[in-house]
Amino acid sequence: MSSQYLKYDFLRYGIQKVTFRSLLLVFIIKPKPGLKFLTVFRTLQHYRRKNRLLFYFFFIWYRILKVKYGFDISYRTKIGKGLYIGHFGNIVIHGDAIIGENCNISQGITIGINNYGEKKGVPTIGNNVFIGPNACVFGNINIGNNVTIGANTVVTNSIPEYSTVTVGSPIVIEKDLSQYYIHNSIYK
Repeated sequence: MSSQYLKYDFLRYGIQKVTFRSLLLVFIIKPKPGLKFLTVFRTLQHYRRKNRLLFYFFFIWYRILKVKYGFDISYRTKIGKGLYIGHFGNIVIHGDAIIGENCNISQGITIGINNYGEKKGVPTIGNNVFIGPNACVFGNINIGNNVTIGANTVVTNSIPEYSTVTVGSPIVIEKDLSQYYIHNSIYK
C-alpha cells in the first residue's frame, strides 16, 4: 500500500519512478520539502502496525521534519494518493481529517476541528481539490470533488462538487477551476 501511494506522490512532483536515484535526488541533491515529508509520512504509516522498531525510527525522523518544514500533519491523517504540497510552512491538518486523491495544499493552510454546534468535527475533502495559501477549512463539512478554495478563504460550510470558493462570505461559484491549479495529475 505505501509504495503505491509513494508512486503517485512522486508522479505529482514530476518524478516518474520511485528508485534509489530518485530518492537520492529528493532527499539530498535537490531537496523537495513536500515530497521528502510525504515519503517519511507514508513510510511511517506503513510501519505503524507492522514493525514497531522501524515505526519509532521513522516517527523520530517525521517529528524532526515537522519542525523543520512547519508541517503539523498528524500521522493518523487519512490522505489519498497523489498529494502535492506546494510550499512548506504553517500547514496544520487535524489527525481525524480525510483528504482525497490528487489534491494540492498550499502554505499557511489549516484543516481543523470545530468543537461545538451541529458542525462539530473535522472536514472530509474530496478528490482533485486545490486549497490556496492561508485558507482554513473547519468543522464536520464535506468539500466535494474538483473544488478550488481560493487564498485566505475560511470555509465552514460544505461545498458542492465542481465549485470555486473565494474570499468573502465565502462566495461559491459553480465553476470548476481545479484543472488550472492541479498539475501532474495522477488521472490521465
